[in-house]
Amino acid sequence: MSRASAHVPPPTPGTPVPKAFAICFVCTGNICRSPMAASVFRARVRDAGLDDIVVVDSAGTDGWHEGDGADPRTVAVLDSAGFETEHVARQFQTDWFARLDLVIALDRGHQRSLRRLASTPEDADKVRLLRSYDVSAGDDLDVPDPYYGDAEGFDECLTMVEAASEGLLEAVRDAVEGRAA
Repeated sequence: MSRASAHVPPPTPGTPVPKAFAICFVCTGNICRSPMAASVFRARVRDAGLDDIVVVDSAGTDGWHEGDGADPRTVAVLDSAGFETEHVARQFQTDWFARLDLVIALDRGHQRSLRRLASTPEDADKVRLLRSYDVSAGDDLDVPDPYYGDAEGFDECLTMVEAASEGLLEAVRDAVEGRAA
């Protein structure tokens, strides 16, 4: 797809502007996988010209690291790949479902936790696995937690996140264009 066709055309005068599409990436502590996924996806959204309508966020299922920056190894791998690295960890809150269109879990454990937090079936349906957007992932839909490993695990995590981000961008683009129609 060409860069020009990746943009949602500006509304014609008198046409309502599409409402923002909000997405939140969620891992355990919000210092490794989810900030990495959010950073990569923000770049994809910006490159697609959708940053004026797609809002990207991240959080953790647990609050152990609230207020902390991303793990230094996450920062290093993002920085070396040219992605933004600013981040402050926080815990996912149940009331966020009301403002989110998609909640992207980094592994099946996060997916189960988030679906348990959902107060309605509609909210539970918003929870998806990131790697489900990567056709090459097959049945291996978890992004492994690199926290207890070495730098190589962070590189592997980034590779998985980047691969899944392309398919996720297509899904978000379709949803945004559907709202604009």
